[in-house]
Amino acid sequence: MTGKYRLAYRHGVGDVYKALADPTRRTILDELTERDGQTLFEICARLATKHGLGSSRQAISQHLDVLAEAGLVETRRAGRYKFHHLNTAPLQQILQRWPHQPKEST
Repeated sequence: MTGKYRLAYRHGVGDVYKALADPTRRTILDELTERDGQTLFEICARLATKHGLGSSRQAISQHLDVLAEAGLVETRRAGRYKFHHLNTAPLQQILQRWPHQPKEST
C-alpha cells in the first residue's frame, strides 16, 4: 500500500463518497456553500422553498449526521441553537490522491 493510498483512506474518504452519493446530501452541501452556519430549521426551509424537497426535519437531520460522520459538516452550539458549517477538508484528501496533471499535447 502506498503512502498516498494510506493517507487518502486513513480519515474515512470512503465515508465522503457515501455522503456525496445522495442527491439530497449534495443539495444540503450546496446550501451550506451558499450560506454557511444554518440551523436545521433554516436548512429544511431552504430545501423546501428553493428545491421543492419535502423531507421531514428528522430525515434532514439524519442526512446531516451522515455528512458530519464524513467530516463534511461541522456543528457549533450557541444556546439552544445548533449551527451547521461546511468543511471541505475531506475533499482536499481526495484531490491529493488524484492531483490534476495536464495532458501533454501530441
